Amino acid sequence: MPLRRKVRGAAGRRAALRWWLRSLAAVGATITAAAALLAVALHFSSSASGPVLSGVRYRLSKQSREAGELRWEQEFAPPQLASPQSRKLDGAADGAAERRLWLPVPSRRFAPCVAPSPEHKSPGPSRGYLLVHTNGGLNQMRAGISDMVAVARMLNATLIIPELDKKSFWHDKSNFSDVFDEEFFIHSLANDVKVEKRLPAELVKAPKSVRYFKSWSGVNYYQDEIYPLWGHRQVIRAAKSDSRLANNYLPPDIQKLRCRTFFQALRFAPPIEALGNLLVERMRSFGPYIALHLRYEKDMLAFSGCTHGLSQTESEELAMIRENTSYWKVKDIDPLEQRSHGYCPLTPKEVGIFLSALGYPSSTPVYIASGEIYGGESHMIDLLSRFPIMMNKEKLASAEELQPFGQYASQKAALDYIVSVESEVFIPSYSGNMARAVAGHRRFLGHRKTINPDRKALVRLFDKVDSGLLKEGERLSQRIINIHRKRQGSPRKRKGPVSGTKGSDRFRSEEAFYENPLPDCLCQADSLASDASLVSV
Repeated sequence: MPLRRKVRGAAGRRAALRWWLRSLAAVGATITAAAALLAVALHFSSSASGPVLSGVRYRLSKQSREAGELRWEQEFAPPQLASPQSRKLDGAADGAAERRLWLPVPSRRFAPCVAPSPEHKSPGPSRGYLLVHTNGGLNQMRAGISDMVAVARMLNATLIIPELDKKSFWHDKSNFSDVFDEEFFIHSLANDVKVEKRLPAELVKAPKSVRYFKSWSGVNYYQDEIYPLWGHRQVIRAAKSDSRLANNYLPPDIQKLRCRTFFQALRFAPPIEALGNLLVERMRSFGPYIALHLRYEKDMLAFSGCTHGLSQTESEELAMIRENTSYWKVKDIDPLEQRSHGYCPLTPKEVGIFLSALGYPSSTPVYIASGEIYGGESHMIDLLSRFPIMMNKEKLASAEELQPFGQYASQKAALDYIVSVESEVFIPSYSGNMARAVAGHRRFLGHRKTINPDRKALVRLFDKVDSGLLKEGERLSQRIINIHRKRQGSPRKRKGPVSGTKGSDRFRSEEAFYENPLPDCLCQADSLASDASLVSV
C-alpha cells in the first residue's frame, strides 16, 4: 500500500479521535460518556490493526450502473464499531434487553401494492399543459409534486417539470434536476402522465390561467371547475401545490399513483443519492443507529413561538423573525400554552432525557438530521453529554464531499432524509413535513421502527423533573416506555379527522396521506400473494 495512503488513514484516525476528545471536554462528559469514547477509539484503532482494514476509504464506483441505480461501494470491508463488550461499558442492560431496543415492529406482512389496476390506461391526447409552482421546504414540495402528478392524471394534462420554491425561508435556488432525478421521474411515470421538461416555445409567452387550487379537493372539483379552463387557455398555472388534494376518498388508482410518485418516482438526483448512501455506510460502521430529526432550528422556533429553555434575547429575536415574515399569519403566540398542548419541538435536553428513559445507552450512535441548531453548542451540551457518539452530515463527510451542495437547503435536507429512512430507529422531535414524510416512507418500506414522542405527555413529566417532583430513574423510565409502547410505527389504518372539527380544520386534522399510506398502498402479502399489484421494493 502506498505510503501516502497509510499516512492519510492515520491522520484521519488521529483527527477523529481529537474531535471526540474536544467534544467530551467541551461538555464536561462523565465517566459514563468516556466509556463511549473508548468504544469510538476502539473503532478507529481497529482499522489500523491489520493490512486489510488499514486506511479504509470510500469511493464511488466508476463502472456503469444497471437500471439507472447508483450505489456506493468500498475498496475494503467497513470497520466494525465497538464490540458488544465495549458497548456495555456504560452500564447498559444485558444483550437481550439492548437488542429489543433495535427490534423492528411487527409488519404483519404488509407490503407495497401500488401497481395500477387493469382498468388503468396510458394517458391519451393531452387537454393542455399544467405548470406547477411548489411551495415550502423539501418534503412539502415532494408531497405537492406528487399531488400535482395525480391532478394532471385526473385532468388528462401534460405536466411540465415543476418549479421549486425559491422564495421560502431557506432561499434555496435549486432547480428540479438539482434535487431529483429528472429523467427517472419522467420515464417512471410515462404510463401515468405525460411529463415534459418545458413548455413548447410558442406557449412560453402565451397568456396563462393562474389558479390557487382549492385545498383538500377531490376529483369532482378538478373535473368540474379546473378542466373547463382549458377551453380558454392552453396553459394553467398552479400557484401553490401543498395540500391541494384530499387525503381520503379518492379513486384507488389515483391513490396508488400518489404513492408511486412520492415513494418511487421522486428519486433524488444521483449525486445526492450517492453521498446519502455513503453517509449511511459510514454511520452504520458505528453499529445500529438512531436518526434523530431535531427540529430545534430557528425557522421552526420562530414559526411556532416556542421559547422554553431560551434566553430573553433569543426569544426576542425569534419574535422579530415571526413579525417580519409576511406569509406567517399568526404573530402573537403564547409559548407556555403552545408547549402545554405539545405543539413545540422537544428541546435537545428533553430529547436526551427521552432517549435515556427509553433505555438507549450512551454508546448509542445518533445521527442528527437537521439544519443549524438554534443557539449551537450552548443548547446541545446536555444531549451531547448523554450521547457523545453524535454525528451529522458535516462530521461524516469531508468539506470536499459536501462542497457541491453548498448553501442549498433542499439538497442537504435530502441527505438527511436518506440517512433517516435507512436508520434502525427514527425519532422526530416534532411532527413537521420531514418527520411525516420519513415516517411514511419507513412504513412503506416495511414499517421500520419509528418512535413518535408524545410531546404533550412528555412535557408534563419533564416539568415535574425540573421542579424536583420526579427524578430520573426507573419510575420515569417506565412511565415513558409505557406511553410509547404503541407509538413505534406498527401497521394501522390512516387516522381520519378529529371528531367535532369542521371545514378546513376537519381536513387539516386528518393524518396526512404520505405519513401513512395504509390501506391505499399497503396490502398484507399472505392474503394477496397472487395479486399482480403486490410489489416489493
